[in-house]
Amino acid sequence: DEERAQRRIERWRKVAIHACEQCGRNTLPTVGPVVSLDAALRESRGLGLVLHPQAGAGLRSIGKERDITLLVGPEGGLSRGEVQAALEKGFRGLRLGPRILRTETAAVAALAAIQTLWGDLA
Repeated sequence: DEERAQRRIERWRKVAIHACEQCGRNTLPTVGPVVSLDAALRESRGLGLVLHPQAGAGLRSIGKERDITLLVGPEGGLSRGEVQAALEKGFRGLRLGPRILRTETAAVAALAAIQTLWGDLA
């Protein structure tokens, strides 16, 4: 229901604010409503990256961008159709080596790798 969805979004925003305060980050990530995959692909900004283990490209082969949209699938991975839809919208396939990671681990690992190569961890 709509009220429950709003409460969840507010909770996620508070988590993001507290995490930024804790680590001294001065740029707050955007936390938006839950939308369909099609809507998310249409509304994506910057470089679109879709994580999937069969992708041919590693992170080093992708140029640095200011804004990225990272698409991480659920447990069990994205379907072939979902990956294809992302690729058709201009997303680039990205693999994180030979390992299959859990959803929550994959997102953190990808962001840490991106920040190491492109950001202030290098």
